[in-house]
Amino acid sequence: MQTVNIHEAKTHLSRLVEQAARGEPFVIAKAGKPLVKVMALSAPAPGQQQRLGFMVGQIAVPEDFDRLGSAEIERLFGGEA
Repeated sequence: MQTVNIHEAKTHLSRLVEQAARGEPFVIAKAGKPLVKVMALSAPAPGQQQRLGFMVGQIAVPEDFDRLGSAEIERLFGGEA
């Protein structure tokens, strides 16, 4: 893995970022001491992003959803059901 100093990284940032985006990460160092590693993100393509509501119309929630199992819960916690 390539190591570059801060000054070189500032001077050649565009080239280094393109290199990292192609899968060739690099390390930025200060006075020879490694500080950070720059690498490509593995983010999904814009058309592949998952969104809320992607299953609209495919799942049915019963009307009494918030009361399901209430008798059992009351029994377990000492209530009278």
